[in-house]
Amino acid sequence: MAMAEIEVFGGGIFGLSVAYACLRRGVRTRLIEKRQIGAGASGGVVGALFPHTPDNWNDKKEFQFQSLIRGAEYWREVERLSGLASGYRAAGRLVALMDAREVALAQAREISAREHWQGLADWRVQKAGQYPGWEMASPTGFVVHDTLSALIAPAAACHALAGAIRALGGEIAEGETEGRGAAASVYCTGYEGLADLSSAFGAEVGKGIKGQALTLGLDAGEVPQIYGDGLLIIPHVDGTVAVGSTSEADWTAPDQTDDLLDALHERAIAACPALRGAPVLRRWAGIRPRGARRAPILGAWPGRDGVFVANGGFKIGFGVAIMAGEVMADLILNGAADIPDSFSVAANLA
Repeated sequence: MAMAEIEVFGGGIFGLSVAYACLRRGVRTRLIEKRQIGAGASGGVVGALFPHTPDNWNDKKEFQFQSLIRGAEYWREVERLSGLASGYRAAGRLVALMDAREVALAQAREISAREHWQGLADWRVQKAGQYPGWEMASPTGFVVHDTLSALIAPAAACHALAGAIRALGGEIAEGETEGRGAAASVYCTGYEGLADLSSAFGAEVGKGIKGQALTLGLDAGEVPQIYGDGLLIIPHVDGTVAVGSTSEADWTAPDQTDDLLDALHERAIAACPALRGAPVLRRWAGIRPRGARRAPILGAWPGRDGVFVANGGFKIGFGVAIMAGEVMADLILNGAADIPDSFSVAANLA
């Protein structure tokens, strides 16, 4: 399929990464976004790029690792091509350990990380207090500090990727819904696309989960991210801190915030007192696409020749986007790719 034309539907992180990967292979590519770049969940404010725990290793964790470990080089090249900042930083992550069982489990994972992270990143148990004022309280006196975690500014990263696509000669059509016909079409259309898939197969392939988050005016400096008790506290490079996020299976207003976000804000202040008094700069809500197996959905659309799907990023979309783009380009252009079987549309129908 050398030099064939590809049409990618959806201007979120998956659509952008697929289009970018195809263009890097010299293929004429058009991206079609019915609203604007980063209009959906990819235009959020959190931007945490977290790995799963390094134990019980499987192909999904390997896929995620390969994507995360390439992040610095990938986003540096995107920024060079586009001239736009992505907000990427290899920030690391702190997780408070709440009891002796968690400490023992975290120490065992140090060994797993040395094996599976190939010496390219660390998972280590260390004494709390190395970042005064910037840690959740740890009853045990210990935290996990992993150096594989990174962060990114989601909306900025989407626009940087769009800029890189244009720099490589790709076409981006915003405010359009129809393609012009191409050798292959890739649908990266978020929770609405999952609804289309579910309708086509008469079974739930996935659904949209609402998330709410906020941005605070606080320059925390180059400290790690914080995770714990369902909270993400992300110190962005632009001198703000993002706090997220709720996870709502039942929702009626996709882009409206409410008292659930107020409660999240209060919990974040209680967990990290450094946030107290920081002004709220933005309140955000959006619908994230979650596959039935809570994993990305990558592959061919069953029964439709030349049609492909990249969806279901949910909470790890930005973290796996690099590999998602690469393997989808391999599949479209070469007919085969190293994609975990559980990522297929068919697997999500089971």
